[in-house]
Amino acid sequence: MTTSTPAFREITTGLRFPEGPVAMPDGSVVLVEIERQTLSRVTPDGKIHVIARLGGGPNGAAMGPGGKIYVTNNGGLKFVERPGKLFPVAQADDYTTGSIQVVDPESGKFDTLYDRCDGRRLCGPNDLVFDAAGGFWFTDLGKTRARDADRGAVYYANADGSSIREAIFPLERPNGIGLSPDGRTLYVVETPTARCWAFSLSAPGRIESANGPYRGEKGRVVVGLGGYQMFDSLAVDAEGHVCVATLITGAVSDIWPDGSRVDQFVLPDMMVTNVCFGGRELRTAFATLSMGGRLVSFEWPRPGLPLRYLNV
Repeated sequence: MTTSTPAFREITTGLRFPEGPVAMPDGSVVLVEIERQTLSRVTPDGKIHVIARLGGGPNGAAMGPGGKIYVTNNGGLKFVERPGKLFPVAQADDYTTGSIQVVDPESGKFDTLYDRCDGRRLCGPNDLVFDAAGGFWFTDLGKTRARDADRGAVYYANADGSSIREAIFPLERPNGIGLSPDGRTLYVVETPTARCWAFSLSAPGRIESANGPYRGEKGRVVVGLGGYQMFDSLAVDAEGHVCVATLITGAVSDIWPDGSRVDQFVLPDMMVTNVCFGGRELRTAFATLSMGGRLVSFEWPRPGLPLRYLNV
């Protein structure tokens, strides 16, 4: 594994634990602020505008059909603040359930699309990605409490609210999720294990081998990092590299599709939580540095992968 420190530009600071960045065609970046409980927009000059106050813990965002923004809401976290540092420590005291929310970015109005599946409430939805069929995959990391924690899962749902089903269970706090350029492989990373899993798809929303009770029968490990570091959310670039925000190390890990190599781009925050691509030819990586409340950008070695419902 190789590490390097890229030349980066600080776009803004003062964000309250940012995550879920989406680079927009106008040069702005839409993201969530988990502690502030908002969906916000950062303009190219660094100004922060609140789009919607969503409550709970908005954790991930993606453009969906009809110009709407889909948000995975973890239901709320408890934070500890130190000088210049903000980090989550546990489930919020007023937590009830997680949800998928749909936001109109023009008016700020929002609705809850899903808050349960087959009678089971969603615990802590974290990240999501749309496929070519118009459905979306999302992770449910669950919630951590003083003496116990939820088991994680991956779900597939229709964007119109008509169907949701559990696709992979169990996983160890699944976080980032993404699709390969050809749409035939689903990538999921687990936070505490720092493992990146690949699941072959047989059809939209369908895991090719989903019968066995053990996750190793359903997918394969692309890579697992050693030492004290953890995976957060991810993006996939145009060459199929899995680009994972990596906690503790404070980096974006660039994982080759076959797992043969990992490069890390180290940034000045131990809680680098997510990355997206935008700018000319999608060569600009935007990363959320959550503990310090910053959004930064730097050049990526390859173009990013164009996302569904988003033309940049």
